Amino acid sequence: MLGRVLIIDDNPGVGQALALLLSLHDIASVHAATPEAGLAVLAREPVDLVIQDMNFSADTTSGEEGAALFRALRERAPDLPVILLTAWTRLEAAVQLVKAGAADYLAKPWDDAKLLATVQNLLELGQNNRELARQREERRERRLRREALAARHDLRGVVHASEAMGRVLELACQVARADLPVLITGPNGSGKECIAAVLHANSGRAQEPFVAVNCGALPGELIESELFGADSGAFTGAHKARAGRFEAAGAGTLFLDEIGNLPLAGQVKLLRVLETGRFERLGGSRTLSSRARVLSATNADLKAMVREGRFREDLYYRLAVIEIAVPPLAERRDDILPLAEHFLAGRATLDDGARDALLAHAWPGNVRELKNAIERATLLAAGGVIGADHLALPPAVPPAHRSLDEPSREAVVAALAQAQGVVSRAASALGLSRQGLYRRMDRYGLQADPASH
Repeated sequence: MLGRVLIIDDNPGVGQALALLLSLHDIASVHAATPEAGLAVLAREPVDLVIQDMNFSADTTSGEEGAALFRALRERAPDLPVILLTAWTRLEAAVQLVKAGAADYLAKPWDDAKLLATVQNLLELGQNNRELARQREERRERRLRREALAARHDLRGVVHASEAMGRVLELACQVARADLPVLITGPNGSGKECIAAVLHANSGRAQEPFVAVNCGALPGELIESELFGADSGAFTGAHKARAGRFEAAGAGTLFLDEIGNLPLAGQVKLLRVLETGRFERLGGSRTLSSRARVLSATNADLKAMVREGRFREDLYYRLAVIEIAVPPLAERRDDILPLAEHFLAGRATLDDGARDALLAHAWPGNVRELKNAIERATLLAAGGVIGADHLALPPAVPPAHRSLDEPSREAVVAALAQAQGVVSRAASALGLSRQGLYRRMDRYGLQADPASH
């Protein structure tokens, strides 16, 4: 159902006719014969719109009863749209009530098409306003949670506005002091190292070293020596003993990025460190101790690698005592513009076209790709204003039902006229959502005013 309409009219025939008309267009209604009954309905049932008569007593044409009912409705539900029905020849009083906030007035007998268009537009506008209010409230709640989280924890400057990233940071802060291994998963460039930094900063080891190793950037034969160190003569060129990253981390945090690249021999040694806290340097026999907390990250499917025999199952479960999944940027679109503004750092501004282009792009390279795009555009935008052409992003592929051309103001006006002012019909004809058409109407200065249809 599109909505629920309360009809307040002392004439049962009017109530039946309106109820039938509305039901044929998927609109529910309830009829009340008196102002008192109508106000009682409003008090106990959800109502999206009211259609009210102006006179309820026999031989009364002053409209005072209708005006009193309208004032009572406004007092109880200030934002509830009200349509006035009047059989008067002179409509000055009804016009005054419209100026006082009534949505529209219609003379009896009414024109079905005009009344229906008015009702549908008001119900759709109400739905759109409620959805916008819901989104505003969600954004406000997210902002309050972000502020509360930032007040309690060190977020290392991580910029976010999305619900998804908020949940990731909340989980990271929650488990930071658990002193257990954490596996951070997510695609390249999504911010896994930032989450590792948050885990370290909010742990009991925050004052100790944070040592990061990108296992994917090292040749396989060097990963073991990088992690565990090497004694003199352990391999060609090893002229003196060298400490590894475990020793460098001390009692701090060791972050192993791209852990899926660790060769099987190195996996065995890492498993031993996690189980016993002991290891040997490459080519050495002296057993060393490690007190470091191990955080790891990967963009690979480690479970699939376990099934294929390329990653040890026992090591996987040791690393993934706690798992934090960082979603790709495409799944947290509310972060795109705040991140872009953060990377700009006041050096330039984004025009509307650039903002639209940023939001439309799929960002397969995630936050890293966004940062590079902003850096490139900042260099190209000599006037300090970045447009879509400076970003040089590939055009978004529109959905199959959408026109390739953005509808002009004239096209929107024509579609509304053809649809007799019913926004949902006009939106469908233009290949837009109802909310999309409302946004364009606002951009073009067009009002969804039922009285104008």
